[in-house]
Amino acid sequence: MRSDRRSRFWPLGCAALLLVGGTSAAHAQQATPVAANAAPAPAPGDFAPGVLTTIPPSVDREDVISSHDVPEILADKSLEWTPSSTTKSRTLFEMAKDAVFINDVWCLEFAFKPLRMIEVDVPQPSGRVQRKNIWYMVYRVRNTGAGLTGKANDDGTFETAAKSTDEIRFVPELVLASNDRSAGQRVRKAYLDRIVPAALGPIQQRELPRGELFNSAELATQLLKIEGGRTQQGVWGVAMWEDVDPQIDFFSIYVRGLSNGLAWTDPPGALKLGDPPGTGRKFTYKTLQLNFWRPGDDIGQTEREIRFGTAPQRADFYDSGEGVAYRWVYR
Repeated sequence: MRSDRRSRFWPLGCAALLLVGGTSAAHAQQATPVAANAAPAPAPGDFAPGVLTTIPPSVDREDVISSHDVPEILADKSLEWTPSSTTKSRTLFEMAKDAVFINDVWCLEFAFKPLRMIEVDVPQPSGRVQRKNIWYMVYRVRNTGAGLTGKANDDGTFETAAKSTDEIRFVPELVLASNDRSAGQRVRKAYLDRIVPAALGPIQQRELPRGELFNSAELATQLLKIEGGRTQQGVWGVAMWEDVDPQIDFFSIYVRGLSNGLAWTDPPGALKLGDPPGTGRKFTYKTLQLNFWRPGDDIGQTEREIRFGTAPQRADFYDSGEGVAYRWVYR
């Protein structure tokens, strides 16, 4: 029985931080932009120490400067030739190898309260209501002005410099993904943040009775201006997950939209001469990975079971090092 297995495996005396996670199901792409922070929001000092976990922005040189072949050019072998008046390296074909790309990048600050649960009556398509246990995370995003730009020097070197972006739109996409294993294989279960209107009011009353708490669609309409000095308002949102498997032990919450950093690969042979540009290209996006685990069982679920960080001796389940609570990945 599952609860017996847990009682044998889990060190029940382990102390850890309780947490929350999540977001995004619907994105209001056609919504009219709204100025952020229309109503006062709590400052960090309004919460007890340790309640709010803050992840600082991450901007790296690798996000700004990258090199890639350009298959759209290399696929045309007629462009490969040896000139007589200049070096071969100056031909278009040769310059398409390991071409350097420079992008301006930005990253937002992300802070969150512990991952929690709430039971609410959710209306069903049949017209009836069903009592459900909703997992949710209340979080804050803030534009601190963190950003980088790059440039190429005449001597062939590259450099980066700080560059802020005055207004940023955060389009949240928060996915809760299982890291459990079954017969040695990863359990492929993932849950996209959903908007559950029946839960929003009770969550706001419990977590943020002052200020505004936006769902994912509403949050996407906010323009985040740079906040500096002691200003710590930001904008508050909530991610909600419905019908989460109560047997999940190890899981991560992936937060996309905090950065415009991206990476791409062109699989060999994916693009043929005459194909539309970009054929076969695979993009990944800079994403915040938050790690969690639960030492309880699937009966009588409680938010007090949820720990922030990797489970002891199970770091490989998260593809990260032992004790890593969060990291930035491309996915």
